[in-house]
Order: sequence, then C-alpha cells, then structure tokens
Amino acid sequence: MTKSANNQPLDEIMLAMDVVDTLRHQEKLVAPELGSDARDEELKERLRKIYKAQGIDVPDHVLDEGVQALKEDRFTYHPPSSSLGRGLARIYINRGRWGKWLLGILVVLLISIGTYQYFVAGPKAALPEKVQTSYTELQKSIRSDRGRELATKLHNQAQTALKNQNEIGIKRALQAMENLQGALDQEYNLKIVARPGEKSGIWRIPDVNSGSRNYYIIVEALDAENRPVKVAVTSEESGKTSLVSKWGVRVDKGVFQSIGADKRDDGIIQKNIFGKKKKGYLVPDYQFTTTGAAITSW
Repeated sequence: MTKSANNQPLDEIMLAMDVVDTLRHQEKLVAPELGSDARDEELKERLRKIYKAQGIDVPDHVLDEGVQALKEDRFTYHPPSSSLGRGLARIYINRGRWGKWLLGILVVLLISIGTYQYFVAGPKAALPEKVQTSYTELQKSIRSDRGRELATKLHNQAQTALKNQNEIGIKRALQAMENLQGALDQEYNLKIVARPGEKSGIWRIPDVNSGSRNYYIIVEALDAENRPVKVAVTSEESGKTSLVSKWGVRVDKGVFQSIGADKRDDGIIQKNIFGKKKKGYLVPDYQFTTTGAAITSW
C-alpha cells in the first residue's frame, strides 16, 4: 500500500519530487509506441539504473508514486491566473518601490493645492469683502463732500470690475481707495519756507502765455512735531503726481507780493502758516487765497 502524503517522511517526499523531475527528462527517451504499462515499467527501470549509479536506493513505492505524480502533473508550478485579488496583492508586495513615488507625488500635489489656495484662490475670493471693507472705512473717515464723491466713484469702479471679474481693475480700485484713505488720515500744517538760502516764492512764465506770470509760494508739510510729511502732489506743469514734503502753491500777484513784503521787513515771515490739513479732509484749509494748483520742482 502506498503511504499517504500526510504520513510520508519528508525525505521520501523530496525523493519523489526528484523522481518526478528525472522522469520528465527521461519520458521523451522512451519509445512512444510502447503501451502505457510498458512505458511505466521502462521509465522505472531507467530510474533504478540512474539512482543506482548514484548510490541511491529508491523503493518501488516511491518510483510508482513518481510515475503517478507525473501523470497527474503534480509537483509542477502553475502560476495563478490574473485576477483583481492577485493584482492587489502584487501592488501591496511592491509597495516599498512605488510607495515613495506616490508619497512624493501626493506631497507635491498637496503643496501645489495649498499654494494655489493661499496665493491665488484665497485672495481672489476675499476681494469682494475687501472692497466693501475699504469703502466702509472710507465712509467713516470722510468729512467733506469732495471726499465722499471720490470714494463713491472708486467704489463703483471696483464693483464694475468685480462684476466683470476683472482682477486687475479690482486691485487698481483697491489701491486707489487705500491711497485715498491714507490722504484722509494725514494731518499737517503747511508752513511757508523762510530758511536762509531757500526761496519763499517764485514766479514762472507759462508756455501758453508768455506775456503773463504764474506766482507760487513755497510751502512744506510738517506734523505736530515739525517733522516733514510726505504728500501726494500733482504738478500742474507736468501732470505728474509725486510724494513730496515741499512744493509750490499757486497764488495771485497780490498774495505773492504781500508775503514777500512780510519777509523783506525783518527777514521773518510773521504769518507763516499757509494752511492746515485736518484728518478726514483731502485738502488743507488755506489761510491765503489760492487755486490749490501746485508745482513740485523749480
């Protein structure tokens, strides 16, 4: 009786596997015209000689089991067929190889998403609220009709840009509103310059009318502690707006001569405050008659 696989010693199982492997090589050498039983006996006889030559005594029941295993195609590796489970298993086994790449891709993706949200999507989504907040703050600060008109104009421009999804237009309007807020928050005195070596006033002959003169008093913006204050001033000659602390304010001939006479009297201008800029207003409250036109270089 043949021993069952569960009760066979390990050495017999290993021997049977070797027998099967040898049989596969010998099977092609046995005459194909022999009957099944004759082929089996021929194969076993060949095996006895092979193992005997190697000094190995193989029991008949092991040879019989090897022949039977060959017929049943045992001890042969058959790769499992492709399936979802097998594919997932292979992915899991190779996780160390592709895991690093996947992790790197995920990190780059998360950084890209975060960067876009922080620098692009977030600020863009906040623009409508920012426009409304800026306009509300302006409304709280403004103390003059001129300031309200300008704030309303800028707010309308921002709303139009928002409606058209014109991000550049929105940012320009916001910048203009910020500049307006800065101008409203300023407080300073306009003092007539009277230091030695510096002019207190000048006159110019305009290009459009060589027979006339334009008169300007040179003033400087100073805070409560007499520190210079930078103010956005537009030159009527060049049309360019510059941040300056000193500029010329246009006056008529009478004011120009009056201030000149005050300085010539004793070298000191007694009435040297040309105007005062209060918080919430766009232009100073002038103490002398002026058009408000200015120049920034002379």
